[in-house]
Amino acid sequence: MRILLSNDDGVMAPGLACLAKVLGEIADITVVAPDRNRSGASNSLTLDNPLRMMVAENKFIGVNGTPTDCVHLAVTGLLKEMPDMVVSGINEGSNLSDDVLYSGTVAAATEGRFLGLPSIAVSLAGPRCQHYQTAAEVAKRLVQKLSRDPLPKNTILNVNVPDILGSELRGFQVTRLGTRHIAEPTVKALDPRGRKIFWVGQPGPEEDAGPGTDFYAVNMGFVSITPLHLDLTHYKVFEQLSGWVDALEKSQ
Repeated sequence: MRILLSNDDGVMAPGLACLAKVLGEIADITVVAPDRNRSGASNSLTLDNPLRMMVAENKFIGVNGTPTDCVHLAVTGLLKEMPDMVVSGINEGSNLSDDVLYSGTVAAATEGRFLGLPSIAVSLAGPRCQHYQTAAEVAKRLVQKLSRDPLPKNTILNVNVPDILGSELRGFQVTRLGTRHIAEPTVKALDPRGRKIFWVGQPGPEEDAGPGTDFYAVNMGFVSITPLHLDLTHYKVFEQLSGWVDALEKSQ
């Protein structure tokens, strides 16, 4: 099995190194990741500048682009052989709830799925991440399962692992995305020249975090496995919008 690894914390991130080592026990690994931290890059592609690659000190391939750039470049132009799967991570910190909309970790997996490959995003949920080995072993088990039992098309797995020893994990839970309260206010400041600058505020606290959510699973010591469907169409609204269309056409 050939696995393409990427992340959004950068090519030298400890989570990426740990993941490569553990998955290297069961597969041929190629790592193509951003040359620096690109957290929050979401699904952005670099279209106004050329992409350049370099070989980092750890022999991984670094790219001066986003996580999406890395996976896209690897699959469509860099690798001689198509990988069988894309695994993104291990992210330093959780990707829960609406984090998935901004996460470069999830975006790398999403790009893999767009390009026709089974994909998993793996994050270590904790304020000061230490137990990357726990998340890597979880990823290894999920990769083996996914290779034997493929998921439906347009599906990726968003996996969040509590930052604890593997022996302390309480198990696995299939979860839905929770929700947060509105984000904290933007922080206003001045630069050394007296000009206004702004820092994006912290994510809002948990709102919907009850049983069944990704928040709840991680808080209770379980691995959260959330299947994400890449078709964003909201089919339940078709009937209501059809009524709008009828009214709009009659008003012309």
